[in-house]
Amino acid sequence: MTGNPERYRFANRQTMTPIRPTWLWRCVLLLTILNLSACGWFPAVNLAPKYEPPQYVVPDSWHGSSPFVEAKPADGALRPDWWKLYNDPVLDKLIEQAVDANPDLHAAAERFVQARDMMMKARAQYFPQAGIGFGGSHNRQSDHRLFRPEAEGVHTQEATMELKGLASWEPDFWSALRNAAQAEVYRAEESAAEYGLARLSLQAEVAANYFTLRGFDAQLAIYKQSIDLYRNTLNVVSTQFAGKIASALDVARIESLLFSTETRLARIEGQRQVAEQAIAVLVNLTPDSFRVEPVDELLVAKFAIPKSLPSTLLERRPDVAMMERRMAQANRTIGIARAAFFPNVAFRVGGGFEDGYSLIKLANSFWSYGSEVSLPIFQSGYRRAQLQQAWSAYRETEDLYRSTVLKAFREVANNLTLTNRLTVAGERQDAAVGANFKTQTLTMQLYKGGLANSLEVIFSQLGTLEARITSVEIKTELLKSSVDLIRAFGGGWNRGQLPSDDEIQPFGIFQYSDLDKPKPVGGIDVNVGESAKPYNDLTTPKAPLATGSNP
Repeated sequence: MTGNPERYRFANRQTMTPIRPTWLWRCVLLLTILNLSACGWFPAVNLAPKYEPPQYVVPDSWHGSSPFVEAKPADGALRPDWWKLYNDPVLDKLIEQAVDANPDLHAAAERFVQARDMMMKARAQYFPQAGIGFGGSHNRQSDHRLFRPEAEGVHTQEATMELKGLASWEPDFWSALRNAAQAEVYRAEESAAEYGLARLSLQAEVAANYFTLRGFDAQLAIYKQSIDLYRNTLNVVSTQFAGKIASALDVARIESLLFSTETRLARIEGQRQVAEQAIAVLVNLTPDSFRVEPVDELLVAKFAIPKSLPSTLLERRPDVAMMERRMAQANRTIGIARAAFFPNVAFRVGGGFEDGYSLIKLANSFWSYGSEVSLPIFQSGYRRAQLQQAWSAYRETEDLYRSTVLKAFREVANNLTLTNRLTVAGERQDAAVGANFKTQTLTMQLYKGGLANSLEVIFSQLGTLEARITSVEIKTELLKSSVDLIRAFGGGWNRGQLPSDDEIQPFGIFQYSDLDKPKPVGGIDVNVGESAKPYNDLTTPKAPLATGSNP
């Protein structure tokens, strides 16, 4: 027999003596407590205040009216595909392409996924944490180490290996961890509402830019028609000048009118191209690879919008839902700040095997378990300041929520008024256009008969041009205001589209497969997996555009 006899006898006694593993029962008890915590059965006190969103007194009906809104409130809500009310296939395809490929909307979807994962990280804190480790060491002292006595030999430590595990758990007696996790649930729901707002804003921006583009198309058609008219007028005046009937002043006046109109035409052409380029970026295409064919006339669609009551507006606005969820988060933060005043308890258990030769033997096992309780005594007002800050942050979200509500009512009222008055203005302006056309025709006839001068001709033709351009501008503004009105009503969105608390969790705690992306909820999906579309080609739309455009 070689080696240390005392060490051998100790090891022999350890292997021959009956084992009484009372520590195993302690571990079983601890694991049972951990399981109760994981299942949500462990008792805890929630220190967050009872949360109830503010209830506001609002009018029974809208003060304003709109030609796009039915006279009586309708039971139905706006369709999610509200843009189809305009009956324009080009607009339909543009919005579908934007929703499918817009990078900003994709980024909003990814923020929602990240918020779900942040919730999972916060929730994981009140479940048991376990790990395992393996290590080894073999050490030798240097022959020339500093301050080494001359008579001391060189020490070489026997090689050792270690296999160990560790588990820890912090019982959430005061619901600090639960409130943190629930706050992240609300944050994820806020991100879902933010996605709904981003999608609605994208749809409205595409529609507004499209109607701006069509307004420029109509103006271009008017300018081209006027330029043709002015050229004909110049020919008439030039002929009369050659016959000594008209003066050089008459020719100069008509030339001035023609050239200034051509200048305005060039400016509108530039503005139209800018509007077209704005749409191209929204649909994930480069401006050089995108084109919408022009049309000559701007038509105002006639349709009815189901008019929601003021009391239901708050359920139909994603920005209002965002602020309400943010307020719920702030409420949970108060509970976290309150929990900091109470004792914090943590448990830990660890163990494993350690030896230089034969690792897995009971004699080579080691284990430990323990707990720690900490109680704040004096921190110079840190926790009181933290709690006061949490209350102030909650009241701030209340104020911001009320501000968002007021903004929602203002936007609806503004666009009800605008669409109503612009409709009246458009009808009156069309009548003015008719009168100007009549004046222009009569003046030209009088001029040819020698009963009117060139200045009267110019005034009549310029008046007709300005009246027609103003009519197009009013109709364009009316269409854009109708889009803003639909957006103010929520564009078909409602609070029921938000995912529930139970749907926020992206995966199970024991799930280790299919983790490329979480299961879509609330209609929000990300471009990952086998069905992912490549969006790197910025020259070809993913959804073919309708007739009338040529990408």
